[in-house]
Amino acid sequence: MNYKTSSYLLFLTVLISCNSTPKGDSSSFLFRETGQGVELLEGEAPVLFFQKTIKSPNGEYFINNYIHPLYSLSGDTLTEEFPKDHLHHRGIFWAWHQVYIGNQNVGDGWIMENVSYDVVSVETSKNKSEAQLKTHVLWKSLLFQDSKPFIEEHTTITIFKAKENFRIIDFEILLKPLVSDVFLGGSDNEKGYGGFSWRTRLPEDAVFTSSEGPVTPQTLQIEAGPWMDLSASFEEEGMYSGLSVLCHPSTPNYVAPWILRQQKSMQNIIFPGRDKVKLSMDKPTVLRYRLIVHNGRANDIDIANLQLEYDKIDFPHN
Repeated sequence: MNYKTSSYLLFLTVLISCNSTPKGDSSSFLFRETGQGVELLEGEAPVLFFQKTIKSPNGEYFINNYIHPLYSLSGDTLTEEFPKDHLHHRGIFWAWHQVYIGNQNVGDGWIMENVSYDVVSVETSKNKSEAQLKTHVLWKSLLFQDSKPFIEEHTTITIFKAKENFRIIDFEILLKPLVSDVFLGGSDNEKGYGGFSWRTRLPEDAVFTSSEGPVTPQTLQIEAGPWMDLSASFEEEGMYSGLSVLCHPSTPNYVAPWILRQQKSMQNIIFPGRDKVKLSMDKPTVLRYRLIVHNGRANDIDIANLQLEYDKIDFPHN
């Protein structure tokens, strides 16, 4: 084979290779659908898994519509699912104890008692810089009109390409009542916990940090600013990584209080608290939170600046 023939064959090989690449699909993100839900990877590294179908740890709790596992940048699992101390806890989730239609208590979404989530669809998309899951979920109750849907949920989860030492994941949770006089509330006690929550492993060296500095978990609510970080040696002693949760100013009850636990429990940014709120039928209730999965401790990334950047995002009015 002479030089000209060799060069021509090389040109054809490159041309065929280029033409076989899907147009517009140069993303390093990869979605994998399973019988349980949707997994997201960046390159070969796992990022998270969305649980679409119902799982039950013991035949008593029937749970879906949450994220688990959520992985660190090095691929270690940060979240827990169905821990022995609280079998109903599940990764990254959003739930409320008080679910009312008028004066009727139609169930408890925190422990999934008489309340169920029908995940109608999960749409995925991706580009060079981000991947996105959009879910359509109908809330139902065995105690309301033969399980007629009473809330329509649209949640958008946007996962950004990992940077050197952190990854941003945005959550937008839109709740629209399908019937009148729908109310949501947290636990009916002085703790008032409910809303966006995360159950992670809690090593003994776990440290909480807010915009005001180190935070010591307490039994009751803590006022500590718009963001909270939990860092610990999740992988091995001396190697820290963490998870920060930021709240957007457009979220109702901003700046929200926090429920924090040092061991054997979840963490929660509270909405709306003990007192129930009525969901508007004219304008959906929208909750917006940003997760920062990072290497190192809180001081190793500029969370305050990340919060400022998040604050500046002008979301369209729903």
